[in-house]
Amino acid sequence: MAMAFAAASAWSLSLTAFSLPLPQSLRPKPSQLLHGATSSFPRPRRCGWGAVVRCAKRTGKQRYPSEKKRLNRRKQELLRQAAPEEGSKGRESGYWRLSKLAVPARDDPGKDFTGISLPLLQAIAKAIKFPVPSMLPDEAFTVIRKSFDARKVLKEPQFTYIVDMDVKKILNIEPRAWDFIARLEPKLGVVEYMTEEKLAVDLVSMLNVSSKGSNNVLGIRDTHSGMIYRQQKKPRVAVIGSGPSGLFASLVLGELGAEVTLLERGQPVEQRGRDIGALAVRRILQPESNFCFGEGGAGTWSDGKLMTRIGKNTDGVQAVMKTFVHFGAPPNILVDGKPHLGTDKLVPLLRKFRHHLRELGVTIRFNARVDDLIVEDGQVKGIVVSDVELQPGPASQKLAFDAVVMAVGHSARDTYSMLWQHNVDMSPKSFAVGLRIEHPQELINSIQYSELAAEVQRGRGRIPVADYKIVKSVGERDAENELDIAEPTRSCYSFCMCPGGQVVLTSTNPSELCINGMSFSRRASKWANSALVVTVSSHDFKPFQSHGPLAGVEFQRQFERRAAMMGGGNFVVPAQCVTDFISNRLSVTTLPPSSYRLGVRPSNLHELFPPYITEALQESLIMIDREMPGFVSSKALLHGVETRTSSPLQISRHGETYESTSLRGLYPTGEGAGYAGGILSAAVDDGRRGRFDPAEKLDRLV
Repeated sequence: MAMAFAAASAWSLSLTAFSLPLPQSLRPKPSQLLHGATSSFPRPRRCGWGAVVRCAKRTGKQRYPSEKKRLNRRKQELLRQAAPEEGSKGRESGYWRLSKLAVPARDDPGKDFTGISLPLLQAIAKAIKFPVPSMLPDEAFTVIRKSFDARKVLKEPQFTYIVDMDVKKILNIEPRAWDFIARLEPKLGVVEYMTEEKLAVDLVSMLNVSSKGSNNVLGIRDTHSGMIYRQQKKPRVAVIGSGPSGLFASLVLGELGAEVTLLERGQPVEQRGRDIGALAVRRILQPESNFCFGEGGAGTWSDGKLMTRIGKNTDGVQAVMKTFVHFGAPPNILVDGKPHLGTDKLVPLLRKFRHHLRELGVTIRFNARVDDLIVEDGQVKGIVVSDVELQPGPASQKLAFDAVVMAVGHSARDTYSMLWQHNVDMSPKSFAVGLRIEHPQELINSIQYSELAAEVQRGRGRIPVADYKIVKSVGERDAENELDIAEPTRSCYSFCMCPGGQVVLTSTNPSELCINGMSFSRRASKWANSALVVTVSSHDFKPFQSHGPLAGVEFQRQFERRAAMMGGGNFVVPAQCVTDFISNRLSVTTLPPSSYRLGVRPSNLHELFPPYITEALQESLIMIDREMPGFVSSKALLHGVETRTSSPLQISRHGETYESTSLRGLYPTGEGAGYAGGILSAAVDDGRRGRFDPAEKLDRLV
């Protein structure tokens, strides 16, 4: 028999079509494309022939136009069937969701206003064909989403809204609106009918209601028969790591009645903040309390983005967002199209989260590093813990548990090694490495907003601080190909873009150097930074095959050590002007100003990576500058090195129970286990795109 526990994490698996790309002609090196100018570059020549072979059905954006039209017609028909007939009494109640409501930026009250303004009422009136916008009652409408859209294809920048309309409220206050509601026609993605309002509930309230109305009994589940055998005592669960995954695992398990011990190798946020301050001022790196380790995980000192690819409107994501608000996050994160918290908002939120967990009876131990698992007959029976504050040398303690939720972050390399020694099934996973680029924020505002850039006012204006998101497919030459044909086999993309932010040190070892970006909630810094990274996979880790599933970890380490040597030590970061990086040269000894507080050193970053990574970055920068003229400039500075974009491995687990496939009683979860990428996806509990069902979780708790 095995113990199965609900663990708060998220992961999604999508199968995409495999294709053989068209051959392309030999491309000149990116350094040859610069020609001394940075605003325009010659396009690489293309020639050759080929056929596209697809081994899977086209999905998403890859669908054929005819297939898209057929699917849209089917969805449109389902929408019509869901809505009451025109003019029927069924239309006297319910809700209509109005999407793609556009309000010009010059007319909107601004990014921080989430209520109903007159310009928004005008957009609503246009959507429902109501003649007098001022007669529509504000109380009948609720803003669900508000986003800023400054794409160049638009005539002018605009705020885009999604609004829910309460039919009963609008008819009670303005009966003359009935004629227009009676004739309202559902339209896919624009006008949709709902019988009831979609209200998200925070996890605390959800689990309290679930536990009060449930007759489930804690016990032991036989994973073969599915039978639950009652037991008298509460199951004892160790949750390792207090990042989003570990915190939400502890919350769910604690609310459902388990005896939970949360172990964090680092410090609580108060002391962790002081340790980070000592690092920034006195260059003192605490190996267990830094930008990666400590309460809240690596995301605490970051931009605090709350965006995810598992669907922002799914039940699980909305429940987690509501839970953040429950613990003190500003309510506008529920409406903002690109929600983020910032470090200054995350710190007090974590204090309240910790206080609630302790009220539930969760035991929280800081400075407690898990060094080993106690395994008997293929099942986890406990853990070995060291108190990292004890000097000299940590004292070990053995603790017995019924199950262990492994919720470490992707920098817990010693934990990976320990799991490998226990023969836990793990495999190398693709991730990305690269450099962090920094510009003056005013430059990015100007590139993205043009004349509207003056409205930003360092985060205090009506317009949000400008950001960007970049994804490029770049070519890689095949040495075995006589024609040296470049094929688009790698992606280069922006990662953790921090508008109004700063570059920070995320090393956990003095001999290794890696960086990331962070922002405060207002994003008022004069700098904008983002990682530009290139995807790498197990094929690239072949020189480190002797390290087994840890090959990706060693792949990261080689660049971190090389960057540390380039910087000259003392956590100085190697840096290079973008124009020099593209030209494979180091022409200046004085660099543009940087937000990195520990100092930068002019370096040949074009020699840091293998050619396939360097050339991918160079080619992507050139393509980006074509779309965003001015992106490649003398004011742009590259910093090295960014390696920890996601976990370099994945710990195998069962899809339904989340239990390790090779070690019973071990439940790998979150980003460190390879099943999430960011605060939200690590916090959401379910592997099926964010669907959360407390009854299902209670059934798993045995």
